[in-house]
Amino acid sequence: MASSPLDQPADRSDLSTGDRDAGLSGDPGGEDGGTAGSRTGLLADLARGRWRWPGRAPTRRSELAGQASAEAAGETVAEPEFPVPGDVRAAAFFDLDNTVMQGAALFHFGRGLYKRKFFSGRDLARFAWQQAYFRMAGSENAGHMRDARDSALSIVKGHKVAELMAMGEEIYDEYMAGRIWRGTQALAQAHLDAGQRVWLVTAAPVETATIIARRLGLTGALGTVAESVDGIYTGRLVGEPLHGPAKAMAVRALAGRQELDLERCAAYSDSANDIPMLSLVGYPYAINPDSALRAHARKQGWRVRDYRTGRKAVRIGVPAAAGAGAVAGGAVAAVALRRRRR
Repeated sequence: MASSPLDQPADRSDLSTGDRDAGLSGDPGGEDGGTAGSRTGLLADLARGRWRWPGRAPTRRSELAGQASAEAAGETVAEPEFPVPGDVRAAAFFDLDNTVMQGAALFHFGRGLYKRKFFSGRDLARFAWQQAYFRMAGSENAGHMRDARDSALSIVKGHKVAELMAMGEEIYDEYMAGRIWRGTQALAQAHLDAGQRVWLVTAAPVETATIIARRLGLTGALGTVAESVDGIYTGRLVGEPLHGPAKAMAVRALAGRQELDLERCAAYSDSANDIPMLSLVGYPYAINPDSALRAHARKQGWRVRDYRTGRKAVRIGVPAAAGAGAVAGGAVAAVALRRRRR
């Protein structure tokens, strides 16, 4: 079969006779890589568009590919500068789990509580079963989630807020500090450096979220709130968990109180559950996105950032082979810890 003209060697008429005949005084592919002088000459010739290896000349096809690539690079539109320095009516809102932190903060907090013997054996078995059901079902069944939430609230009922807060500080150092996504942290820091406020927005306990926000130097946190009276947990939530549409409502309310312009704000999340929050702002980002959010972001033209090694699609959270203690920890930590004054 005759070869395509595009696969024939490209025109080398720009090379001098000496270049074509002499080649290189040292073999670039050899152990010595050629002499220093030959390498210098090679670089100079390459800079002038010359090709000095007989038998290795580029084909017309490769030349066209290179030209097309260069033209496409020149036509690429760079992202506008963002965040805009000095824009005090702009802020950034970050989801926590798998966006700022690898895995679920609730899971890590639960591990720390179990290590401190916060659960009884009966509690452990109940929460392990509930978490296993949730993992097998693969969806957030409202009734089952409510049962798990109520069970978790019953565990913290009667405990002091100060006790859980002190544990949270220790647990952050033990299980969370080393799991912060540095790429996302850099994004948050860019907003801070621009003079903007940065908030965590999460279904995690508001105390846990506040600890993480403070350790990262952020402005504050919005999280799920559990009721307490006189510093003691009552076993009831204040409202519902801060999840899905509730996050968008919380962000809108905060923006109203702080006179923020949502069109100038940014939001970051890994989950399609947070599309309502992302859709509120002028600068939505999909961070380490799940497949549904990645598809939605592509369709909407949203920016995507992926900091996972190998771009793993599976969430980093409770391992499939996790022990019962870890499983129970993730379930029991699904309660928010927040004071409510009389």
